[in-house]
Parts: sequence; structure tokens; C-alpha cells
Amino acid sequence: MKSRKTGGNGKARPSRRGPVAGDGIVVNGYSERWLRQGFPWVYREEVVARTGSLVSGQVVRIRSRDGQTLGTGVWSTGKVEVRRFRTDDGPIDVTLLQERVAAALARRPLPPDTDAWRWVHGENDGLPGVRVDVYGTAVSISLDSPSLARLIDPLLGVLQQESAVESAWVHRRGGEDEDWSRVPLGQLVGTRPSDDIIIQERGVRAAVRPWDGSDAGVFSDMRDVRAWLEPHWRGRRVLNTFSYTGMFSVAAALGGAAEVETVDLSEHYLERAVDNFALNGLDPERYSFTASDSFKALDALRRKGRTFDVVIADPPSHSHSDAGTWSVSKDLGRLVAACLRVLAPGGWLVVATNLGSMSPKEFRKLVLAGSHKVGRPLRLIHEGSTPVDYPASLDFPESRYLKCWVLEG
Repeated sequence: MKSRKTGGNGKARPSRRGPVAGDGIVVNGYSERWLRQGFPWVYREEVVARTGSLVSGQVVRIRSRDGQTLGTGVWSTGKVEVRRFRTDDGPIDVTLLQERVAAALARRPLPPDTDAWRWVHGENDGLPGVRVDVYGTAVSISLDSPSLARLIDPLLGVLQQESAVESAWVHRRGGEDEDWSRVPLGQLVGTRPSDDIIIQERGVRAAVRPWDGSDAGVFSDMRDVRAWLEPHWRGRRVLNTFSYTGMFSVAAALGGAAEVETVDLSEHYLERAVDNFALNGLDPERYSFTASDSFKALDALRRKGRTFDVVIADPPSHSHSDAGTWSVSKDLGRLVAACLRVLAPGGWLVVATNLGSMSPKEFRKLVLAGSHKVGRPLRLIHEGSTPVDYPASLDFPESRYLKCWVLEG
């Protein structure tokens, strides 16, 4: 394994030995109770005392008010002051990373013909604030906080030991209230390919761009939902709103759908959807692609009297367009109503959100509001969940973010 002192952007790189343990914090009783239940975060307002001169990225001991050790974590200047990596006072070192990465790999029996998947799912794999997505021989490492930057180099070394990694990128995933200026974001290993990387999801091909972070081109957390729908596409008329790069549309077309209409506000994403059709031997000329605000497209289809047997609504949590600002917590009910107006009697509505702060109860409330608005009773046919590479720790409620229902209307 080669040692590197600089990354692809030429910035100084930390050594592979990882962070060095320093001083600590004392938490209040509320935080202590949550930590004893397995929760991996300490919020800033829960800290009652700090010892030593703490700096972002420093390894700290977490203690209760009576001096008991509650674990070891990484300190930050953000809202989440400490992310706990272990419940004892041991080190956060290469050995720990090796154990966690190997365990994460072992709990991922992936389906055949699949090389786009999540290797490390943050807190749920014992590496809070760190996510590793795999695209063939490329990896994308995402950090929730710049305090985790010292883990990059040792983590990359461990990934390279476990698997063939030909290229790697680091991206920020949060921490808007922290200073990212010294974090080596961007290319780490290899060079950026001149063309997109072609991956497979259960044999379905797609073009991805790991250098774009979360906008790589495929959301693998919906893989099991697409797999469940696979036997049900044949002969059906399918409308895919907020389609992104069209993975649901491609799956429907490959599954024998009679008609597939793909809608997204972004012409850029629609071009990528067209490319994905072609990658799978599908003639894009046989299908429809509409660059439009999804609400406008739904209303236009309604006015034309068009109906569909399956309507898919998997919108982003937030977005902006000429039509205004979209917020799933505010507008999901309105979207459900608009989709139902073009859903054929007995058809299926696939509705989903990945907004972690929305509870299942609130999701149900908004779906019901849309149903009642247009007088279309709904029946739950299937409740989708994340695949095996997106595990959800029961000690970390924030991990159960995906809500996805297949509804008959």
C-alpha cells in the first residue's frame, strides 16, 4: 500500500495513523441517558464542561458528571459537538477502522450483477458521520463534519486493503456551521475519467459520476423498491415524476411497460435518463421525456385526460423552480393529490421521501390529506425499505429516514 502525502488537489494530507486522543467533555444527565442507550451523538447544548484546549478533529473522552467514562469520540465546533466512535476509552485508530470496515463489508450480501452500493453507512456501521459509496472500482467518501477529515487517509488505506479502489473522491455532506477550508475535498486517488463510469444495479446499467458526490446519478437506497416492482411493470402505463436520471423509468421499460413517461425539471438529468435508456439497449425514441416542473406536467396530463397505471413520486426534500419553492414537508399532500388525478382506477401510486426529520406518522398524514382532497381512497400494497447496504441501528432513530409506500387507488 503506497503512502501519499498529498491528494489530487495538492493539499497537505494527514498521516495514516489517524487522530490522537486528547482531553474531554462532561455531559448532562439527558445526554448520558441517550449515550447509555447507544445513541452516538453529543449535542453542543448537552455539554456541561470541557477540559483542555479542544480543536476540531481532536479525539476526546466523554464523561458523566460523576466521572464515569461514556466513550470516545471526535470533537467538532458544530451543533453535534462529539460523534462517539466507541463506548470505552480506547483509541480511534487504524485497527478500529479496519474492524468496522470489515464488519460492514461482511453484513452486505449484495444481489448479483450489482456494483453500486453503500459500503459504510455512518452511525449504523460504527463510523458516525462517514459514508462510503462504491461505484465499480471507484469510491465516494462523504463527511458530515470537517472534524472527521483526519480519518480520510487511514480510512482510504483500509478500503484499499479490502477491495480494488482505482479512484476515490471526498465530499462534504453537512456541517454548514463549520470551517471546511482545510479539508482535502475532491480527488484523492487516480484521475477523473473522461467519460461516465458505467455501473450495474441487478443487471440494469447506469452512467454515474462519483466526483459529483450525492449527485452521482443513482440512488442505491431505492434498489429494493425497484426490485419489488420488477414483476409488475409488464403492460402498464408508467409515469415517473421527479425522475432524476430515470432509473425507475429504465426498470419499467426493461420490465415490459407499455408506456413510460419520464418527467424532470432538469434537462440535464433528462439527458442522462435518455443515455441510461440507450445503455440498456432501449430505444429512447419509443418513450417520452418531458423537461417540466412536475406539478405543471401533472396538470397538463390531467387536462389532456391522460391516465397511468403506475405513477411514481419520489421528490427531493427541497428544490426551487420558476413555479416556486418545493418542500416535501409542506407540499407532499398536494403532490399526492395531483398524482391521483392522473392515476387510472385501481392503479398504483409509488410515493416516497428520504427526509429523515419527517416521521412515518407525518408521512401518513400528508398522504391521507392528498387522498382526501381528491376523494380517492388508498390501500397500502407494499411498504418499501432500504436495502441491506443501508442498515438502520435501533440505537440511532435518525437512520430510519426512508418512507416509501406503494398504494392502490
